[in-house]
Amino acid sequence: MSNINDALKMKGRLQIHLNDELVQEVDNLVVTAGKGYVASRIKDASATAMSHMAIGSGSSAAGASDTALGSQLGRVALTSTTVSSAVVTYVASFPAGTGTGAVTEAGILNASSGGTMLCRTVFSVVNKGASDSMTVTWTVTVS
Repeated sequence: MSNINDALKMKGRLQIHLNDELVQEVDNLVVTAGKGYVASRIKDASATAMSHMAIGSGSSAAGASDTALGSQLGRVALTSTTVSSAVVTYVASFPAGTGTGAVTEAGILNASSGGTMLCRTVFSVVNKGASDSMTVTWTVTVS
């Protein structure tokens, strides 16, 4: 008799572009609330789809129990969401004047404020000036 073990795993990676130049590439944490969200979507589609991305200046390490950014600087609606096989790619653009400051964290959420967080990551500072634009491409792979 064999034991069947097909553990479901989720991992993410994001790329940060400042004024169209790649400045960071970093892995992220799919938080506990995000895993619960995915489980609820398997049951039915009543949970609101991921729709927004936020950036912030918090410096505490990403933890499984995180439900929000440490210190949000800005939140925008996703520019696009695509699914290919077991990979979901989220893209958000933070225009000039939005999310300005020393950006050190990002998250994916399902509301324009509050909401359920899917992923959070903390990274080395990216200084976003008032006239800078930032694009974040976030890939979540289920394996």
